[in-house]
Amino acid sequence: MSSIASVDRAAAELAANFGGQLQKPTDAGYEEARRVHNGLVDKRPALIVRCRGVADVVDAVNLTRRLGLEVAVRGGGHNVAGRATIDGGVMIDLSPMKGIHVDAKSHQARAQAGVTWAEFNRETQLHGLAVTGGVVSSTGIAGLTLGGGLGWLMGKYGLALDSLKAVDLVTADGKILRASQEEEPDLFWAVRGGGGNFGVVTSFEYQLHPVGPTVTAGLIVHAIDRARDLLEFYRDKTRSLPDEHALFATLAHAPDGSGMEVAALVTCHCGPPADAEKAVRPLKEFGSPALDAVGPMPYCQLNSMLDAGFPKGALNYWKSNFLTELSDAAISAMIDCFARCPAPMGQLLLEHIHGAATRVGVGDTAFPHRREGYNFLVLAQWMRPADTNRCVAWARETYELMQPYYAPGRYVNYLDDDEAADAVAAAYGANYRRLQRIKEKYDPKNFFRMNQNIRPLA
Repeated sequence: MSSIASVDRAAAELAANFGGQLQKPTDAGYEEARRVHNGLVDKRPALIVRCRGVADVVDAVNLTRRLGLEVAVRGGGHNVAGRATIDGGVMIDLSPMKGIHVDAKSHQARAQAGVTWAEFNRETQLHGLAVTGGVVSSTGIAGLTLGGGLGWLMGKYGLALDSLKAVDLVTADGKILRASQEEEPDLFWAVRGGGGNFGVVTSFEYQLHPVGPTVTAGLIVHAIDRARDLLEFYRDKTRSLPDEHALFATLAHAPDGSGMEVAALVTCHCGPPADAEKAVRPLKEFGSPALDAVGPMPYCQLNSMLDAGFPKGALNYWKSNFLTELSDAAISAMIDCFARCPAPMGQLLLEHIHGAATRVGVGDTAFPHRREGYNFLVLAQWMRPADTNRCVAWARETYELMQPYYAPGRYVNYLDDDEAADAVAAAYGANYRRLQRIKEKYDPKNFFRMNQNIRPLA
């Protein structure tokens, strides 16, 4: 482990040509820069290297390797496990890298790794174009895409990674590589689901799709005593959704801050308005909703619709797994578990996966979860540190009680920081061995290990 003095000397040497900003624990702005979205994560890097370009990233990787320190890479800082930061190591912060270029003619976009979905969508929607992105707009494009990318458009256009054309990447030895179907194809396969295991991805090239600028979307809220009826209705509707129609369900607390428990549907239809109106009509006619906020809205508004429910600094602890089916027993267990939720910001979420996201082969990308079904998420979120123990306990107990209904495999973007050692291997299933071989090729010393780590093949 390097001493504080050696870190200071190395930082001073780097500063001469560095385009970004170097922050040590005693510097102004360090306290804000070290914090990530999840307030439960409280780590103190020895040095934060805020990069403005690829040359800065190369220098940061070389400096970290020379110092013998561990490294964490931050894009949007939303990873719930807090993998974007580190105690005593170097945080390579890509958040100042905000370049976005949209080619409206070819329907392609190139964006740097510090871009958030709000920033990306704002540029692409000028041309009525989009790619599947995060459902919370402050999420970074980098982590979400590299780990998979569930979102509103996945039924029509697949996951975020399914629209990826190429990436630029800095390896553990400071080399710059471009990965695509034609260049470094094994690396390109691996980054589409394998996260930040293979280097620092500095930019992304996406194939865009015609979306918006207006879609039909929103929230429909019912009283909690209708939870069983609503979830059974949800199960029935998701058996026959068109590709353009995304439908999620949640047991949550009212968005008005009252803490009242509710059962809700969240939906988006990205197709023609007449088709969308027909598709959402059954949702609006079911039961007697306490709130029906489904209607035409700008696509950018849809992607910020849930932001207020996920404020930066809130304390978060998540557990998730795919379900084999949404059985009657699974619905009963969800309702019983949610009744014990101790925090007015906690929720249980079902994300339905269908359409284009399921028409990709299991081995075509590193992301292996290509069956139609549901991702189940236990989302414990609270504001007071005094509530931490009971909120974490509720999430763990709920996750365990739902075990009988789980399918193999988990979504790596939702893995928390206390998972069993084999959780990552289980998340990749049959693709894990190939990922290990590629890790051995590009990062044999496991320099990039502050992530959902894929260990090099021994």
